[in-house]
Amino acid sequence: MAGMEMHNDPLIYTLFLIFSGAALVATLALYARQALLVAYILLGVLLGPSVSGLVDDPLLIKDIGSVGIMFLLFLLGLNMPPAKLLPLLKEATWVTGCSSLAFAASGFVLAWLLGFALLESVLIGVAVTFSSTIIGLKLLPDTVLHHRRTGEIIISILLVQDVIAIIVLLLLQVTDSGDLPFGNLLLLAASLPTIFGLSYALARFVLMPLIARFDQIQEYIFLMAIGWCLGISELAASLGLSHEIGAFIAGVALATHPISLFISERLKPLRDFFLILFFFSIGAGFDIGMLGEIVVPALLLSALILLGKPLLFRFLLRHSGESSGRASEVGVRLGQISEFSLLIAVLALQQSVIGEQASYLIQLSTLITFMVSSYVIVRRYPTPIAVSDRLRRN
Repeated sequence: MAGMEMHNDPLIYTLFLIFSGAALVATLALYARQALLVAYILLGVLLGPSVSGLVDDPLLIKDIGSVGIMFLLFLLGLNMPPAKLLPLLKEATWVTGCSSLAFAASGFVLAWLLGFALLESVLIGVAVTFSSTIIGLKLLPDTVLHHRRTGEIIISILLVQDVIAIIVLLLLQVTDSGDLPFGNLLLLAASLPTIFGLSYALARFVLMPLIARFDQIQEYIFLMAIGWCLGISELAASLGLSHEIGAFIAGVALATHPISLFISERLKPLRDFFLILFFFSIGAGFDIGMLGEIVVPALLLSALILLGKPLLFRFLLRHSGESSGRASEVGVRLGQISEFSLLIAVLALQQSVIGEQASYLIQLSTLITFMVSSYVIVRRYPTPIAVSDRLRRN
């Protein structure tokens, strides 16, 4: 009886399905020389409510999996000291601003021509402007991040996009009241410098002295790093920012200390555990029943993004002084829609700002661009999960 109860434990059973299934599909994907991220998403579709229904609560898995994004950005922040970060953000603001306007206009026009309502077309245009933090950074080797400018450009552009996405989500959250959240927007503007200053002070005068005092105990450093990341993330969320931005700031605050390299290595397995859950949840949350109504519009919108984003980013970065090869690589690595777009689609539907077709159009287009973009990246550029030994970089 006890064995039956253990078998029926929903959390353990769900984790069994996800990771046993992931091990199987990862093996098949590697034999077929396909990207692992695509395999995780397809596994989510197969096990999710719209196909087999074996995993019937993808939102719970997505919430757990989102921790992986936080750890990913925390680790990236550990390699971005403030002296290097600020000049990059200055350049990225121009590139991100121009590209966002162009993508929003293109997405709006296509949605309007496809027959969507005005407000739906606006939301679709806004949603496709963002590139995926998780695709852009998960497929970026540490060697690129440490020794080349490519990773720095990608991170800075994604950070500016994340701030814009948070503002959009904030506006959607108050649509029921009909009031513009000027107070919240002012709080948001003040939150970034506040969190930067506070996290830097806490790291210098509290965290670093404690780590220096007990640096021989590796378990203690591991626990302090996790607590620090989650603590600053929660502080950022309480001030109107995202957990992800808070995690990045937490990493930047430690970037000048030698212990950052040790922490970075120790947290990588934990990051990968949660990221598998995240990609699985993306596939599990999609309703296959909507395919017939939106597949053609989604293919058109996906083609616009997959072809247009690499070209426009390449053009803008070339005019910013970057080399042709680097500009092309950054464009391809950012040539998809973002997980933030999924949040916008779901929230806008919940608030009745857009209809089901518009929401699922954004979701399906995001999934298509995730799969195609990750496939192209692992085939052309160095990544930690490349199918070719020549391109595999950890």
